[in-house]
Amino acid sequence: MRDRSKRLSLLIAMSMVAASASAWAVESLQFPGAASAAKAAAAASPAADHKPGTHETVEAGAQSSAPASPSAKSPAKPPVAKAKDTIPAKKLFGALKSPAPMKARAIGAYSRGCLAGATALPIDGPAWQAMRLSRNRNWGHPKLIALLEKYAGEVKQKDSWPGLLVGDISQPRGGPMLTGHASHQLGLDADIWFTPMPSRRLSKAERENLAATSMLASDNLSVNPKVWGQGQVNIVRRAASYPQVERVLVHPAIKKALCEAAGTNRAWLAKVRPYWGHFYHFHVRIGCPADSPTCTKQAPIPGDDGCGKELDDWFKLLTAPPKPRPRPVEPVKPVKPKPPLTLADLPPECSAVVADDAGIEPTAPAPSKEPTAKAVKPAKAVSVPQNKKSADAK
Repeated sequence: MRDRSKRLSLLIAMSMVAASASAWAVESLQFPGAASAAKAAAAASPAADHKPGTHETVEAGAQSSAPASPSAKSPAKPPVAKAKDTIPAKKLFGALKSPAPMKARAIGAYSRGCLAGATALPIDGPAWQAMRLSRNRNWGHPKLIALLEKYAGEVKQKDSWPGLLVGDISQPRGGPMLTGHASHQLGLDADIWFTPMPSRRLSKAERENLAATSMLASDNLSVNPKVWGQGQVNIVRRAASYPQVERVLVHPAIKKALCEAAGTNRAWLAKVRPYWGHFYHFHVRIGCPADSPTCTKQAPIPGDDGCGKELDDWFKLLTAPPKPRPRPVEPVKPVKPKPPLTLADLPPECSAVVADDAGIEPTAPAPSKEPTAKAVKPAKAVSVPQNKKSADAK
């Protein structure tokens, strides 16, 4: 009787050890030998050798069938952030090759927005040729594209201009660009070269590599009469004459030359605004179209022609000597660069414009034909290669 009692106690103890080892192995999967140790301990338990109905078998069965402890469950995986919420918006929009199939509208601000229902300016027209084709930036709001086509025809017919070389307009869905511009995000901006269009069709290579001509003299404070003339005055004046156009941006030296050549009809000069750069091309911007209620309007331009104090102030900036930098007393901490815009920084409607077409999120490759091949990790996102800095990059 005493031997049987000892044997019963031993069986219970061994069963409890086996169950404890099994639970410890589940909670400690990071230890390589834990699972095999638990399996060996469970196999060594004599409980399975006992006949059903005995006390020892009932106790062992109850222990093994008990629900697992919450701590034995695998830890929950942290939520994975969506690629669109973390990737810079310029990569999302720069990867898109076609317009959003939506009703045309400009969304947001000129430097923080996007474009739905864009139209492409044909790369060749009767009075224009599009440049830098690899950038795929010949897209714009239909109102702007229609105006550019009309404008090109009129400067050729009425101003004796050979035709327009058109630089950047916008990407197929607008938005921030990989290189070059802070604006041009709504499809309402276009860069027009001061260089007249050649009489022949330019090749693809020429459109990529042909440098635009600077209109400035060597002092950078006046225009070069060898390349600047009445033709350039005429095309800027015509662009500013359209009611849809709100601004034409040019270098301050070019603004001064236009003020001097304007004559008595000076109303159009108010739209011509001096700004940094813009000495080999001018920037044409139209206002928010009626079909774009969420387009952010700009402040109205001043009422005068801009040839007085405003222009004088610009020349003070251009001729001011550089300020000497004071030597820091203590080491200066480097300033962190401003993080790039993400989709969350743009108007909510831009998420619908991007939709699921961005081509940025990783996608799994086609299954291998070999049945024994190992699983292949999803391909990494491919970023759009940046073009080399060209002569007309802003």
